[in-house]
Amino acid sequence: MLWTLLVVYVFNFLDRQIVNILAEPISRDLKLSDTQIGLMTGLAFALFYTVLGLPIARLADKPSTDRGRLIALALTIWSGMTALCGLANSFVQLLLARIGVGVGEAGCTPAAHSLIADRVAPQRRASAMAFYALGIPLGSLLGMMIGGYLADEVGWRKAFMLVGAPGLVLALFVLWLIKDQDREVRVQADAPAEGLLRTVAVLFASPTFVIMLAAASACSFLSYGKATWTTIYFQRNHGLTPGEVGFWFGLWGGLAGMAGTWLGGWLADRYGKEDRRQIVTAPAIGMALAVPLAISAYVASDWRISLVLLMIPTVLNSLYYGPVFSSAQGLVPLRHRAMASAMVLFCQNLIGLGLGPLFFGMLSDWLKPTYGADSVRYVLYGAACLGLLPALLFWLVRPGLARDLDRHT
Repeated sequence: MLWTLLVVYVFNFLDRQIVNILAEPISRDLKLSDTQIGLMTGLAFALFYTVLGLPIARLADKPSTDRGRLIALALTIWSGMTALCGLANSFVQLLLARIGVGVGEAGCTPAAHSLIADRVAPQRRASAMAFYALGIPLGSLLGMMIGGYLADEVGWRKAFMLVGAPGLVLALFVLWLIKDQDREVRVQADAPAEGLLRTVAVLFASPTFVIMLAAASACSFLSYGKATWTTIYFQRNHGLTPGEVGFWFGLWGGLAGMAGTWLGGWLADRYGKEDRRQIVTAPAIGMALAVPLAISAYVASDWRISLVLLMIPTVLNSLYYGPVFSSAQGLVPLRHRAMASAMVLFCQNLIGLGLGPLFFGMLSDWLKPTYGADSVRYVLYGAACLGLLPALLFWLVRPGLARDLDRHT
């Protein structure tokens, strides 16, 4: 089940993130501003992804729902809409196609997290969540490399089509491979499901959950914003082609992200067994240490040096996923597990994916009259410094984890 979900999540992020490496050629072809790039790569997707994620998560929490079939249907929708992005002839058409991608992807992760939490023991849950989360850097890596190569060879339109099509085939395998067998366990282990608003109220009644939610949202805001504009930075400031950026930044950034994601889950399970506060110690320290290293990378005049310097911050900024989502599952009753993941994703994607690229794009447009093409570099300086905020929030949530985690298990 974990391997199948990992492959699905790879396709999820491949289809989601390929637009980042294609943004610059799309911008030239459709004559888009940096603000429109931010809207296309972020808010258009995130708004529908986040809003629909909550009712779909309630559906996933119902005992009558087959979560494997739900994931297969979601995969079919987002893959088809990714392919349709290649047919867009205007900003509005591309925006609508990206909205369709967000609609499909809303059905994936809450159901997947619920499946994992049902089948994996609490003491191994951070590692299991981190394993699933390897789909983020791996999918982003493939999206950058494949998207960049296809953009150089066949153009951005065919790149969308060629990347979206395989997901339609994968959906058939998901129906066969993921069997949802835990319905009766969840029915007997917990009380009947509650309404959407009541469930949200239960989640926000936990101060520990709220602080963890704020920390995860801050990480996402910086991660998505930097991912979009760092790829554009290498093209504008260092003169690389989309294919070159996709290969070098996609490959090494993806590998660093995979290392950080796995390491974060391992450290949380290894040191969190004896002291639950240590589950988020690594993300807290890692986010703080990444700040000066990231600034030095953007200062570098040689793109090779900049790329190498970005690898360590990428590892450090990726430590949080396993600890955050495993903790979210342990802070709520069993009947709210999919909703807990959906709420984290709601805030992460609405604030992070929705506002991160858009905010940095607007800031770049505002700085452009003064700094020209260097405006993106100054935006990234500010993004690096903001990493101190999630570092502080992760540190503040540590006492609450020791008190509240797994009370409902």
